[in-house]
This record gives sequence, structure tokens and C-alpha cells, in this order.
Amino acid sequence: MPDILLNAVADVAAEAGRLAMASFGGGYRQWEKEPGHPVCDVDLAVDALIRRRLAAIDPEAGWLSEETVDSAERLMRVRTWVVDPIDGTRDFLRGRPGWAVSIALVEGGNVVLGVLDAPARGERWAAAAGMGATRNGVRLKAGARTELSGARTPADALPRADRDLTLVEKPNSIALRIAMVAADAADLVATLRWGHEWDIAAAALIAREAGAVVTDGFGAPLRYNSTKGEAFGVVAAAAGIHAAAIARLRERALVAAVR
Repeated sequence: MPDILLNAVADVAAEAGRLAMASFGGGYRQWEKEPGHPVCDVDLAVDALIRRRLAAIDPEAGWLSEETVDSAERLMRVRTWVVDPIDGTRDFLRGRPGWAVSIALVEGGNVVLGVLDAPARGERWAAAAGMGATRNGVRLKAGARTELSGARTPADALPRADRDLTLVEKPNSIALRIAMVAADAADLVATLRWGHEWDIAAAALIAREAGAVVTDGFGAPLRYNSTKGEAFGVVAAAAGIHAAAIARLRERALVAAVR
């Protein structure tokens, strides 16, 4: 059954990706939900498509999505879909490939299934709890790095304290950046801010199933379908450097967590 369900959800993500690709490069209306948070009508169309398709797969599951007004009703459901119809909207709007459709299924606070579809990159990522993770059908294994210094991290620039790290390509999508750790294309992804579960849920499972460690900004386990649908930070890293990364970031996390 997990394989059947994972394949069905991957098909939904692929269909959503095709819908987004039909407008990739222009021909859409865009605005800001709030300053610094762009959205376009493609986000909404993709969100509506995914919701219809997933409701047909599991009509009893709750719903948490970036482009849908939240409802506390999801907290009463055994399972909840956690969705970002276009994670990395800025790259989508700029005509860059660093965006993805993100779908996760949460049960008991844990992600049990996660799919990313990144059609502009030709990538389809999938994972089910306890069954490993794949990209385009190929099994993934996170890196075996044990030294934090030199670790590859997708970023535009590094603060002075982290200049011993190595910059690599940074897609706008945080989900794709986390997936890079799963694919051994990066060793460390860290954010220290309050963020939404839909940004990370699917990718976090993919990275964990590939052997990486994924926690919040303090190194604590992530729990999903929470009251606010938020978490403080995410640190996804090769297992051998995760503890060192948390130790380095601890003071910064203590400051950033206060809001």
C-alpha cells in the first residue's frame, strides 16, 4: 500500500508541475500577499488542483497549504496533507528553475510520505517513512562528511563566522536545498527563523530517508500539523556534522528565536 499511495501522490505532484510549467516564463498575474512575499495566480491554480486530486485519494485527511486559509479543523484529523504548491515562487517568477511542488502526508505529527516535483530541473523526488528516498527513481544516500569546516552549503553568501564552509548552488526553494543534502550535493542547510511546515515537510522526510539528520534550529525533532503550522528553523545535514552544526549555531539560534 505505501508504494501505491506514494506513486499516486507523485502523479498528482507531476500533474501540478505540468500545470505550473505551462505558465513558466510569463503570462500570469502576480502580487504580494504581504511585503516581500510574492504570489501569482499560478500558485492558486496549482493549489486548487492538488487539493482536488488529494481529496480523491484520501478524503478524510486534513489540509494545510501556503495558499489556503488555515482551519483548526485539520488538527482533529488523523492525517493531514501539508502542501506548498510552488515552493520557491521567486525563482518561478524570475524564470529560474529553483522551484518545486511540495506535498507531504503527516500522521501523528510525523511525515509519512513526501514528494517534490521540480519540472524545470527535470527532477522528481519521493520518500516514504522507512522505505528510503529516490530522485528520478534512483536511490539517494546523503554524504558521509565528518568535518564541519569545508561543508558544502547552498547560500548566496556566508557570514564571517562561517567562511570556512563551501558555497554551492542555491535554488530559491528551501525544499530543494534540503533535498540537495539527501542527494549528497550539499552537506548542510540551516535556517534560523520561524517558518512554515509546508516549506520543509516533504523535503525533511526525503533527507532523513537518505540518511541525513533534520531537526529544528536547536537540534530538536520536528513535529508537523502543529497548532500554528510553524517551526523555528531547520538544520539538515550529513549525519556526521549535524551535531557540530547545531553547536556552532546555538547562540545565533537563541537570539533569532525571540520574536
